[in-house]
Amino acid sequence: MEKTINANIGSQAFAFETNAYDTLKSYLDDIADRLSPDERTETLADIETRLAELFRERTGNNPLRVITLTIVRDAMLQMGAPADFGERRSDSEHAAGTPPEAPRKLYRSRTDRSIAGICGGLGEFFAIDTTIVRIVTLLLIFLGGLSIWVYILLWIIIPEEPLTTIKTSKR
Repeated sequence: MEKTINANIGSQAFAFETNAYDTLKSYLDDIADRLSPDERTETLADIETRLAELFRERTGNNPLRVITLTIVRDAMLQMGAPADFGERRSDSEHAAGTPPEAPRKLYRSRTDRSIAGICGGLGEFFAIDTTIVRIVTLLLIFLGGLSIWVYILLWIIIPEEPLTTIKTSKR
């Protein structure tokens, strides 16, 4: 006796053998990896609708009939190989020669600054609001957790943002 999994394909309910479900899931995931984010949702919905039609042709209107691995493989042969839908997105990005993302660097901000741009630079580096960084910095200075000398030392050590990377203010 084999376990079955109930799943909706193309808005229709089916009972799949476990190995048939796993095969179909990996097939659909492989196709999804090859589609751009813009076309993924609509294309996968169309593919699932067609697969549901193929499964209904094989099972008739009998809702108790279980979709076997043979039925899934036949449907996959009719639909085509995942490679027919294009290259994998991760493979095509590396093959296209896109350079890897440059490492983030900590700079003193030229545009978001009150005194030296330290808090603005820290806020941008950690992707948090600079107002929060300023409040935390002031609290640490007044409560004795951070010395004003540390702020001055950061002012000296952290380089100012290069002119070529200045971003416009989002306010």
